[in-house]
Amino acid sequence: MSWNNRMRSDLREHLSLYVFVAVLLVMGIVFGALMVNALSAEQKEELGRHLGSFVQMIDQGAEIGGKASLQATFLIHLKWLLLIWLLGLSIIGLPFIFLLDFLKGVLLGFSVGVLVGEMSWKGMLFALVSVAPQNMIIIPALMICSVSAVSFSLYLIKNRFLQKKGALYPPFVRFSSVTLSMIVLLFGVSLFEAYLSPSLMQWVTPMLTALAE
Repeated sequence: MSWNNRMRSDLREHLSLYVFVAVLLVMGIVFGALMVNALSAEQKEELGRHLGSFVQMIDQGAEIGGKASLQATFLIHLKWLLLIWLLGLSIIGLPFIFLLDFLKGVLLGFSVGVLVGEMSWKGMLFALVSVAPQNMIIIPALMICSVSAVSFSLYLIKNRFLQKKGALYPPFVRFSSVTLSMIVLLFGVSLFEAYLSPSLMQWVTPMLTALAE
């Protein structure tokens, strides 16, 4: 079975899980965006100052990508996916997988919320080049890993508590293969974030500073 056919089959089989994870992510995004409004005036001012300095640094041609950025970015993605994989290996880790999905949505919503809150529609433009492109791949990859982890965890529950004994090795291999595939995919995303995303931000920041004048 090809990878595309396997993914379609997995989507049909676990559609309810995909919908649930997607809802958690959306709820997290909304919650994260609302958190921006809950910040104090001093906190907003501090965030605005850091954001302004960052945009100005990019506009002046500062080097913000490269090998160090690649390593740091990929390490974050790797830790996130490995944590989901480890939680999927244990029954008690099941709710924490959902918590991680919600938290990812919160972080994304907060990031975009800060940009829009501090820079209005110019912040939305900046978010479209600095946040949106990579997350169009990161979010689906996270969903696929999470559903695979939840599916394996539920399989463990059936085998240990519902007396439906079955081989653990094939499901474990499938689960681990999915996780490894998403790690490879997010390494590609890390390359984009380290080498192409800075160029996109450097392309758009002159427009932002010109419009601010």
